[in-house]
Amino acid sequence: MLAKDTALYARVARTIDDFMCLDFTGVGLIGPIRAALARRQPGFIAMGAAEIIAATLTTKGGPALIATGFPEGGGVPETDGPVGAALIARALFLGFGVESVIVIDEDWAEMMAATCRGAGLAPLPFPADGVITPVPFLRPVYIRTVPKDAEGCRAVADDLLEHTHPQLLIAIERPGANANGLYHGLGGRPLDGMVGDLDYLFRTGKAIGLPFIGIGDGGNELGMGVIAQDLPAFSPKAADCGIPGRGGVAAATAAGHLVVANISNLGATGLVAALSALLENPVVFHEPELEVRAIEQCVAFGGVDGMFMAPEPAVDGLSAKEWEGLVRTLKLTVARTLGDSVNWKGDRGDWRQVK
Repeated sequence: MLAKDTALYARVARTIDDFMCLDFTGVGLIGPIRAALARRQPGFIAMGAAEIIAATLTTKGGPALIATGFPEGGGVPETDGPVGAALIARALFLGFGVESVIVIDEDWAEMMAATCRGAGLAPLPFPADGVITPVPFLRPVYIRTVPKDAEGCRAVADDLLEHTHPQLLIAIERPGANANGLYHGLGGRPLDGMVGDLDYLFRTGKAIGLPFIGIGDGGNELGMGVIAQDLPAFSPKAADCGIPGRGGVAAATAAGHLVVANISNLGATGLVAALSALLENPVVFHEPELEVRAIEQCVAFGGVDGMFMAPEPAVDGLSAKEWEGLVRTLKLTVARTLGDSVNWKGDRGDWRQVK
């Protein structure tokens, strides 16, 4: 385990946070969002989440529960979220031997299963009794679907908490209800009837003491309630979506620890990078080709890019080819920051590091 009270720990944690908060999309929100989070939640973003995950899963085991799925036009899911959820599930299994249950709406199950296969996981049927047991010689993941209606969705949530007994809750790019209990896109578009009420699951889980990590990029995602009071100062629709009586798009439910990034999938990759560094296990951090494959699988089975609003292999306007470069750059930068450098004689080590 990487020692926390060292300059190296701080250097790699800061590098990951800085990278995932660069404004690759050019939207302009991530700067003020990160500043707001720093006031509400001091400390490292991705490494802070990695520390919570490691402390939880090494002492209590699993399973982990990961919620995702954000609808675009016609209720079609975007690529941002499912890809990150699958890669986090992969990292939790390789880093801790813990299985994940990915929670998503019923009509997006095929897309989620295909995305998991792209990320190197084997989706298995969710057990009838809700109990997750290890499967030898396989890297499994489970998908639990929820209906769109509030009552049905909450029944599934209660069942998960009672029978599956998750030890960790993660939400990535999942719509978060506002103070009126309504869901919106960042631009104010109502999402009525398009998503199940998973705020209930996370509020209930948090209330009984489960660690809750939220990952978002705009302020309307589940968990972003940490900075809900700050958002109206710089996010145009945070307080008022533009439709009388609905309120704003700002999510009300607050995560126990919030991860923000320019794109939520980049927040997932940053979290995976932090876990890999913390555990000193490079296998936890996937190869960039795997993330590209997950994006392509997501699109092939129903996902759309959240900028083009079409089944193009991209995430929030960044093509899969560009994503491959970003993941490769982050992976190699973290390795170099940790001391994996080659000197003039061909020796590998930390010879360039400031001690």
